[in-house]
Amino acid sequence: MLHAAGAVFAERGYEAATVRDIASRAGVNQALIFRYFGSKKALLTEVMAEGGKEQLSHTPPDRLFETALRGVLEEGGKPDSDRLLAVYLRSIGSADAAPDTVRALGEEYAAALAGLSSADDSELRAQLAMAWLLGIGLMRVVVGQEPLASAAPDEICSHVLTALEGLLQDGEVPGPEHGSE
Repeated sequence: MLHAAGAVFAERGYEAATVRDIASRAGVNQALIFRYFGSKKALLTEVMAEGGKEQLSHTPPDRLFETALRGVLEEGGKPDSDRLLAVYLRSIGSADAAPDTVRALGEEYAAALAGLSSADDSELRAQLAMAWLLGIGLMRVVVGQEPLASAAPDEICSHVLTALEGLLQDGEVPGPEHGSE
């Protein structure tokens, strides 16, 4: 059921996906989906959590951001790929699209990234990295903004990972100079 739900959510987004279509794709009665998950929102939550938790548990923290970024660049939105990104990005505008689960999963990713930095504001830096990752996914997968949409994944990774290294380094963040004396 989760695989079928992921496929339907990825293809249509949260709003256009129906429990009837998901049940049909899974070869089950829609009542079974409601029995196990309770609602379409809860089903989306499970689809998102399953993929995210799997990536978190199987990826070393120092490879987590790159793994997620490569997923955005190489797999996001393809019908036969890991659907976590496509489901999330196509559902992000929906007020009913499981914000608590998305927040909790994002916090777990950010905590893993924050652990890579010894800066006093490591949590903020990790959240900035997560926002950047989601922004890249949104612009590439959903908006299709060029040249990002067709850029080679290795080229994008090179730029982003270099900048991420600077962001996570311990040290003072350069700020604007305030006035001259």
